[in-house]
Amino acid sequence: MTEIGLGDGTPQHERVITDEMAGHITRVEELFYELKIEEVMTRDPHVVTPDVQMSAVLELLRQERISGAPVVMNSELVGIISIEDLIRALTEGQMTAPLAQYMTPKVITVQSQSPVIEAVKTFTQTRLGRLPVVDDAGKLVGIITKGDITRGVLKALQQDIQIEELKRYRASHLFEDIVSDRTSLVLRYYVKAGDFTHGGQASSHIKRALLRLGATPQIARRCGIAIYEAEMNLIIHTTQGGIIRVGIEPTNILMETIDEGPGIPDIELAMTPGYSTASEEVRELGFGAGMGLKNIERCTDSMHIESTPGKGTHLTMKILLPPPEGRAPEAASQRGEGKL
Repeated sequence: MTEIGLGDGTPQHERVITDEMAGHITRVEELFYELKIEEVMTRDPHVVTPDVQMSAVLELLRQERISGAPVVMNSELVGIISIEDLIRALTEGQMTAPLAQYMTPKVITVQSQSPVIEAVKTFTQTRLGRLPVVDDAGKLVGIITKGDITRGVLKALQQDIQIEELKRYRASHLFEDIVSDRTSLVLRYYVKAGDFTHGGQASSHIKRALLRLGATPQIARRCGIAIYEAEMNLIIHTTQGGIIRVGIEPTNILMETIDEGPGIPDIELAMTPGYSTASEEVRELGFGAGMGLKNIERCTDSMHIESTPGKGTHLTMKILLPPPEGRAPEAASQRGEGKL
């Protein structure tokens, strides 16, 4: 049993996550963090203008077999029209009315360079059927649906099968040496507050480094997801950013994020799935649908949060490593199990 400290002095017990159990963190879920939205979205979507009649919207959706379309005016995204809006106009007998009367004017968007997981979170949080995709300048560049994500993931899985052997790295002995010789490596990254353009880069670099060192895909997958959620929290919820530090030790991988920011007033509340203190501006960019702490908890063997409002937060995450073949497991006290 390990202890997950939630900052209130009361540890919560969880099972140690083994590689076998981590198999539930599937390659599909990992792809949500790897694939960019622009890789799976529909480019050059059909658009309409606010003055178009609802009857014309009906014809567009019927001909193109789509369930909605962005509304633009002077090349600026001003709303979105959906089949639900069309049904409402039909029911009210207003098919000659301009779609401006029925469109949703306040549009939730996602950024093209964001990982697909941000779209998944937004879909889950809002129950929307489609999301306009914008670039860094806020220009409409595509639209994404749940079907786009499914097709993109299936395509990536097919590519995985085709190039699996080609991508296998030959330096697995390096990771074994770290475990056997009791050496250690430290990876360190600085993450800027509000830098959504580079969001996810640190976690991607760390995961690639672990794989190149010979870590198992399951270990790298768990680390990658946990660090991504922590990295995005630094971008979204801090004022000055923070540091990600990953230490690879003989018996565990210790991951930390440290920031001097606003802190977390209520850690127990922050652990609630979907809870977020992100601003409306951040939410409209497609981020901040949740703090991801439950995802971190699920992917790690232990997690501990220390936070002081007005001063900052120190998040510590640990993943235990199996002993190398031919060496008996050490005692729990020697492995550093327990509360961090």
